[in-house]
Parts: sequence; structure tokens; C-alpha cells
Amino acid sequence: MRVVAPDETGLAAAAAALRSGQPIVVPTDTVYGLAVIAGDPDALDRLFALKRRPRERSIAVLVADRDQAETLAVFNESTTHAADTHWPGALTLVVDRHDHIDASVGRDDGTVGVRCPGHDFVRALAAEVGPLATTSANLSGQDTPELAIDAAEALDGDVIVVVDGGPCSGTASTVARIRDDGEIIVFRQGEVELHAPPS
Repeated sequence: MRVVAPDETGLAAAAAALRSGQPIVVPTDTVYGLAVIAGDPDALDRLFALKRRPRERSIAVLVADRDQAETLAVFNESTTHAADTHWPGALTLVVDRHDHIDASVGRDDGTVGVRCPGHDFVRALAAEVGPLATTSANLSGQDTPELAIDAAEALDGDVIVVVDGGPCSGTASTVARIRDDGEIIVFRQGEVELHAPPS
């Protein structure tokens, strides 16, 4: 296990590990995350095994910005407004995945949860290697440790790179879908309170 800081050296180490198909532990604006490059099915298998998480439970994708999110999914006017209002930040938007995106990204119903996190390092990493399939760094159903090493050691196996950004104990993101007519469906209430866009 190599522990690195969230700096240029750490960015290079994290990017190299991800490109080799290895899950890594990264700090986010909410909790420590376990991340792989989205669309790499073998890496996703490793991620789910490390968490002991059932494959039918989808995970969100972290992106550098809305432009990157739109390479994965279709944003309607209301979703665009929510992203521009709350990103970077703790809002995961459930949107329709583009047909050409690998089915391993997102859910079986053709949607994917995407979020632009309020953490400079993660956004820089996503800009470097592409969207990151990311879930909390813990065993499924357990609390996520606040410290990087504890988060890594809580997993069922080893990760080769751990990015130590200090304690992470933020509030979970709000997860919501906004339909074309502006109806808001909240799957998980977190830090962000959503309101219908102005007419």
C-alpha cells in the first residue's frame, strides 16, 4: 500500500493505479471513497469484492464538471439547472445514460448517478483519467472511517494507492432524479435541499 498526499505526486500515482485497473482510496467532500475508472468492468469487479457489495447495487460516478457528466448521460433543462446551482457539491443526479456508454456504468434501467464533488483533488483526477465510479470506502453496510488508512484497512483486501487528505466526515450527498417536467424524486436526502427551478 502506497500512501500519498493529494498533490501532483499523489495525482500521478492515483492516475497510474486507476489506469492499471486497480481501485484506490480517495478523499472526497463527503467521506473517503473507493474509486475505479468508470466503464472498466474488471476494475468494478475488484471494487465490489473489496466492499463485499452486491453487484445489483449500483454506484455513482464522480466527474470533473458538467461537460464530462454530459459525455455519460443526457441532461434535461431542469437537471442542468440543478447541476449548475449545486455543483461542485453534494448532489448526485440520476440521469439517463447515453446508449454508447458501457452497461457496467450505472443501473440496469439505463440511468446513472453522477456527481461533481466539491473536492479539488477528485475533480483533477477525473479530469486526468475520466469519470470515476466511486463508492464509500468501507464494507457494505458498515460506517465509513474518517481517516484514510482506517478506510483502506476496513476493506476486504488491499489497495495499492491510498490518497490521504486528512479526516473526511461530511454529510452524504443528496441523490435525486429530476424529470423533464421538473418533478423532483429524492432517493436519499443529504446535504442539498432541491427546489423546482423558476418557471
